Amino acid sequence: MSIVRESDLIGIGKKYQIETEAGDNMVVVIHDDGRRELYRHEDDDNETHCVMTLSDEESRQVAGILGGLSYKPKALETIEVALDDLRIEWYKVEPSNDGVNKSIGQLEVRQRTGASIIAAIREDETIINPGPDYVITPGTTLVIAGKQKNIKLLKEILL
Repeated sequence: MSIVRESDLIGIGKKYQIETEAGDNMVVVIHDDGRRELYRHEDDDNETHCVMTLSDEESRQVAGILGGLSYKPKALETIEVALDDLRIEWYKVEPSNDGVNKSIGQLEVRQRTGASIIAAIREDETIINPGPDYVITPGTTLVIAGKQKNIKLLKEILL
């Protein structure tokens, strides 16, 4: 597990210092205007060097990529992420599932379960936050967010 130190930068935003398991050190500065700056700490000269500046939109795109919303390695197909009560799970839709060829609205996903489908991934296409008209097809991997009990209810609807 990496070590993360958080500090306020008065009049600027927040700073996160991250030491990874591999021993790398980086700093992320989130400015109040939405910009993000990424710094790498070089051990030999004890300084940090800005390696990249991203806009708010670019930061969210990179976050989605790093978080696995657009590509999930095969070894991680059943990974679960837990943040306090919030869980994020990947669920691959099989042809035999009852929810196949039905829209999110028809299944009343959020109303019946309290969980949300936050992304749908199929081959090279990723749809972030699919709406109620999105039709669930076999082979699609759904990224689901909610409490554990809500996700369990959603999986029961899909089965």
